[in-house]
Amino acid sequence: MQTGDKYIQTFTLTSAVYNGFIEVFNDRNPLHTDNDFAIGKGFKGRVMHGNILNGFISFFIGECLPMKNVMIYSQNINFTLPVYENEEMEFNAEIAGFYDSVNTYEFKFFFKNTDGRKVAKGNIQIGLLR
Repeated sequence: MQTGDKYIQTFTLTSAVYNGFIEVFNDRNPLHTDNDFAIGKGFKGRVMHGNILNGFISFFIGECLPMKNVMIYSQNINFTLPVYENEEMEFNAEIAGFYDSVNTYEFKFFFKNTDGRKVAKGNIQIGLLR
């Protein structure tokens, strides 16, 4: 892995992912669970929990990178648009730098929906385990 390497992974916000998140974390905020409530607040339907995208990031780091001896040190994510059930998200990540002194990679990333609009962006720092 080196600076400039790019990765693309596709994720779908299936009902299984949505229901699994609610079952595990019990977040039943009406914005996420009540279609009429969400529409009344100006959305086109129930808004998926933003932290589902964090789960996709965890999967990417743990399962999609060519090396497995890594651990997330930090990440931040800014949500720019809502996402909805059954939407497909394209996750795009690029290695922005490697810091040899602390054995750490930094990634810049964004998610975009099928309309090509960015729905979230941020960065991740991962360390290589010795």
